[in-house]
Amino acid sequence: MNKLFTTLKHIFSIEELKGRIFSTLLFLAFFRLGSYIVLPGVDATKLTQTGDGGLFGLLNMFSGGALSNASVFALGIMPYISASIAIQLLTIALPYFQKMQKDGEAGRKKLNQITRILTIFVTAAQGFTYLQVTIPTEAILVDPWFFRLYGVAILVGGTMLCMWLGEKITDKGIGNGISMLIMIGIVSRFPSALIQEATSRGMSGALLFIIEVLALFFVVMGAVMVVQAVRRIPVQYAKQVVGSNANAVGGERQYIPLKLNASGVMPIIFAQALMFIPGLAAQSFADKSEFAQSVAQAFGDFTTWQYNVLFAVLIILFTFFYTAISINPTQISDDMKRGGGFVPGIKPGEETSNFIATILDRITLPGAVMLSIIAILPAIANLFGVTRSFASFFGGTSLLILVGVVLDTLQQIESYLLMRKYEGLMQSGRVKGRSEVIGR
Repeated sequence: MNKLFTTLKHIFSIEELKGRIFSTLLFLAFFRLGSYIVLPGVDATKLTQTGDGGLFGLLNMFSGGALSNASVFALGIMPYISASIAIQLLTIALPYFQKMQKDGEAGRKKLNQITRILTIFVTAAQGFTYLQVTIPTEAILVDPWFFRLYGVAILVGGTMLCMWLGEKITDKGIGNGISMLIMIGIVSRFPSALIQEATSRGMSGALLFIIEVLALFFVVMGAVMVVQAVRRIPVQYAKQVVGSNANAVGGERQYIPLKLNASGVMPIIFAQALMFIPGLAAQSFADKSEFAQSVAQAFGDFTTWQYNVLFAVLIILFTFFYTAISINPTQISDDMKRGGGFVPGIKPGEETSNFIATILDRITLPGAVMLSIIAILPAIANLFGVTRSFASFFGGTSLLILVGVVLDTLQQIESYLLMRKYEGLMQSGRVKGRSEVIGR
């Protein structure tokens, strides 16, 4: 406990770090305030309450309930995330975007500008669909088409403001602004979910509630292990003679860190986005076929074994796909060769590329399986009687985002402490953040 208070004292004794923490809290408070401001012309008392499952439940969780509240921040930062993913895929598929990515700072600015413009169009399309499908007619107090017209404009402005807040947290705060906005939306739902679970258990189920909290703790620790796990490939750099005095430089051994979960939360997001298709397709034929009706019923509930088996398979497939497009063994091998590096016992060039690809395949499979297990843990918890809102914290996208962002934030704080010659946050070693956080 003394170590904790000493660390907090050191943190708030660094003026720059203290200012960044308060700035981050201020921006996050403004973001949460906007989540409760209802769109003009909407009667909030007549809004339909939706469940926690499905794609809508996932997006509502990311926005901290702003989607179900029909707020000005209803779409939150998700259109920007969608646009960023689209641009990222284009940099792999199209040479024009590949060239911009390799142009350094100038190319990065162009890609950011294109992403912002694409965000406007994505928000407008999603906003119109959201207002058309989600907001019931009886909750609209003005002409419906006029409401959708100015509603889309407000939603676009809200998303752009959220994007600005994320950039300000990155520049003026403690970093990872976009991910921080998603995290605060998820965390904001935890107290109410915890209270709801405790209330449902009552005094007679107090012991069971304590067991659930302990189980959640160990699940979080397991998620941290999956996020932190790294397979290090040793790389030796040859010594080089520099200058007239024949001083040798280099020769040190370094490592290529290949993460067990290199794809992050993206496979779960992609798989979640596709899981509504089987149920929607079967619903179209439910009146004509009993089989279609059973399929619609099975995939309309995220706790059924059919839903979770397909969900896990999609996650494994998307993990391999996203890892393949994000990590290029040939490029790693070429960069090592140009820098005079080599893997001990492996010839530079094609053999090194094949060696890295083999290791990547071997660690991707267990990483994908672990990721799929984390993704279906909420359904398993729900089957054991845990309420859906509380069960969502036992795994899935929410848990991985929380773990990743918290680790990255702790790493940022620790770097400030170490720069000022203070002790780090952990006595056992440096805090390691994730190599990639969604929307970073």
